[in-house]
Amino acid sequence: MPQLPRRAETASAPMRPRDAASIILFDRSGSQLRVLMGQRSSAHVFMPGAYVFPGGKRDPRDHALPFSGDLHPAVLHSLTASAARRLSSAGARALALAAARELFEETGVDLGLSTRGPDLSRFRYVARAITPPGNVRRYDTRFFCCYADELRLDTRLTRDSDELHNVQWLDMTDLSGLNMPKITRTVLEDVTKLMIGDPSLPFESPARLYVTRHGRFIRDFV
Repeated sequence: MPQLPRRAETASAPMRPRDAASIILFDRSGSQLRVLMGQRSSAHVFMPGAYVFPGGKRDPRDHALPFSGDLHPAVLHSLTASAARRLSSAGARALALAAARELFEETGVDLGLSTRGPDLSRFRYVARAITPPGNVRRYDTRFFCCYADELRLDTRLTRDSDELHNVQWLDMTDLSGLNMPKITRTVLEDVTKLMIGDPSLPFESPARLYVTRHGRFIRDFV
C-alpha cells in the first residue's frame, strides 16, 4: 500500500502553541475600578476588531531585557511548577518581561523598560490560556495582573499603536456591550472574583487554567 506524502502528514499535524504573555493593568484611583484595553485592528487574522489586554508572543530578546525587581517567589513557583511544558525561572521572567514590552509597544505605558527595567515583583500571575487546536494562530498565554498605583504610573500617558486602537481605561461596570473574545471576558471575570475575596489580589492566589481537551472547554487551576 503506498504511503501518504510527507507533506500531507505535516499539514494534518496540530500546530504547537507559541509562548505568549498578556498584562491586565488596573487603575483603582477613582470610585470605580478601571482596566486598560485596546481594540485590535480589523486587518488582524487573529481576533480582528476585538477589545483585548495588551500582550503578544515572547521573543528571544525578552530574556535579555533588564528588570529592577524579581518576580515574587510564589509567582515564580506557580509559573515554573506546571507539569505541562515546564518553564525555567529565566523563561518565566522572560514572559513577564514580554508582557511589559508588549504593554509599552501597544499602549505607550512604560513600566521602566527605558530606565532600570520593570519591577516584576508587582506582577501577579492570574491565568494561563491555551488556544484550542484548529485556530489560525495558537498561543500558550500567561496572564499577569498589576495595579497602576503600585507601579507609580501616570494613567494619562497612553497612546494607540499599529497593534491596538482606541486604547483606553475602561470602567469595569460598563463592559457588557464590548466586543471582547470569550476567553478575555472569562479571564477578567475570574480575576475580579478573586479581587472580591481580597482586593489586594495576593501573590499566592491560584492562577486559572483554560484549555480545550477532546473538544471540551476546561476551566481549572494551574
